[in-house]
Amino acid sequence: MPQPATRVRPTGHPGYSETLPRAPESAATARRLVRTALSVWGLDNLTDDGVLIVSELVANAVRHARRRSIRVMVERIAPRTVRVAVADFSRALPVPYAPKDDEESGRGLALVAALAANWGADERRWGKVVWADLEAHG
Repeated sequence: MPQPATRVRPTGHPGYSETLPRAPESAATARRLVRTALSVWGLDNLTDDGVLIVSELVANAVRHARRRSIRVMVERIAPRTVRVAVADFSRALPVPYAPKDDEESGRGLALVAALAANWGADERRWGKVVWADLEAHG
């Protein structure tokens, strides 16, 4: 019997992850993963920002990465803090860009920075992981 691609990790920080095709359609699956994780953890107030952030991170990976897959991860790194991350096989780190008013793209990382408590990119031997932390208040 096939195992589901999404499962709760039994040890360490609770988390969800899924390997997806490096395709625009994967953003919808990534948003569902974020919604599911936040709902299970009772952090529904982070959902709007979380799905927007994961959409931007997936879009960047689709546009700039190599190979045919990406990995989306949602981890609860503290009781009220969630990390949304996308791993890809490109070693080129993201660079925030200041687009001109008439440009239709280039605002994704600025949006991530505005919504997240913190964000960054971690280099790996095989590529990178771009992440954003969301903090629940109250």
